[in-house]
Amino acid sequence: MILDELTVPIADFEARTGWASKPEGLCKGDVCVPASDAVLDGGRLDVSRLSEKLGMPLVSDDATGLHALGPEALGRSLTTAVAPDLELPDVDGNPFSLSSLRGQKVLLVAWASW
Repeated sequence: MILDELTVPIADFEARTGWASKPEGLCKGDVCVPASDAVLDGGRLDVSRLSEKLGMPLVSDDATGLHALGPEALGRSLTTAVAPDLELPDVDGNPFSLSSLRGQKVLLVAWASW
């Protein structure tokens, strides 16, 4: 979900994520998570609290005022955006190190045939 504020109407959250608000908490399939502290007045949810409770990664860009709430990661989300140093041969066979691009934005594209 791309958000411009860290609160969201309950109905919007349900429609966009599949989590349903029930008396026992937020539920998806057979999983229910108590989340009464994330429910705000006016039928809105606190996305910061939901992120922690549901294991949904949340990233914010202060420059644009935008936030992105990812799907539940079930404990498999990255804890940092720092990539390990990779060294692979370039098209001429010379070693190329990812760290040589430090300080620049880098897009890594991976492909697999399976």
